[in-house]
Amino acid sequence: MKKRFIVMACVCLMGSTATVDAQQRANLSPEQQAQMRAERERAFQEEVTMVRPIEALNSVWIEELTWLEIRDAIAAGKTTVIIPTGGIEQNGPYVAMGKHNYVLQGACEGIARRLGDALCAPIIKLVPEGGIEEPSGHMRYSGTISLREETFQAVLDDVASSLKVHGFENIVFIGDSGGNQTGMEVVANQLNERWGKPMAHFIGEFYNNAGVVSYMHEELGVTEGPSDGYHDTYWLTAMQMSVDPESVRYDQRVWAGKATTNGVSIAPKEETIEIGRRLMEFRIKSTVEVIHRAISGRH
Repeated sequence: MKKRFIVMACVCLMGSTATVDAQQRANLSPEQQAQMRAERERAFQEEVTMVRPIEALNSVWIEELTWLEIRDAIAAGKTTVIIPTGGIEQNGPYVAMGKHNYVLQGACEGIARRLGDALCAPIIKLVPEGGIEEPSGHMRYSGTISLREETFQAVLDDVASSLKVHGFENIVFIGDSGGNQTGMEVVANQLNERWGKPMAHFIGEFYNNAGVVSYMHEELGVTEGPSDGYHDTYWLTAMQMSVDPESVRYDQRVWAGKATTNGVSIAPKEETIEIGRRLMEFRIKSTVEVIHRAISGRH
């Protein structure tokens, strides 16, 4: 009760202070109000041009950086930003709902670092997963979170537009889920039309699952058998394990004798993680090549 009273008192004090400030401004002459606005703008300009006081963090993730680190990265030439889209959906009895987001943690970082002039926007984790009012698709399973297609596209538009305002010149969309592809392509085309030049790039080749499976079979000697009937594959599990083995319940599955996906064992852990890393590297390298072509106008 005491804590609630303190909070209410603070809110009331803030409200009364704002009211007093508004009343004081209203009593100022137009010249005084203009001077006040000019002083605030001067203070703002001093702040946004301040020298970064400490060494920058070695990260490509916008959410991990300070605004000063991002400002200086853009000024130094990091003018490409990647917007990754994942999902929160059912993936069978063993794999975490955020499967695609785990994969994107490794993939986006690898792509950005290999490009050398790029940062990663926060992963868009909420995407279309099926009907909501009348559940369909993944929405028929507990925990799945879905966006309407128009909501998803509006989010992509706002995120990309925000990043453009800050000085990014190439905005790249990649998605690790099939349901995300159309929306990203539509938004990229709309943005380019609105902006009058090709700044937004939809990289559908990132979702070239057939290419990953072919590489795994031909180069790594691994071939999946018939599906277990779940929304899961060995190659995705391997890449996910290279980021976080717990997200596929590795230890629990080994203990229960369930450590296989589509007929391929995920044990021993180290071997599967190494396969996941090689698959991730193949995907990163292939995607970077396409991004280079897209930015140069050869996509």
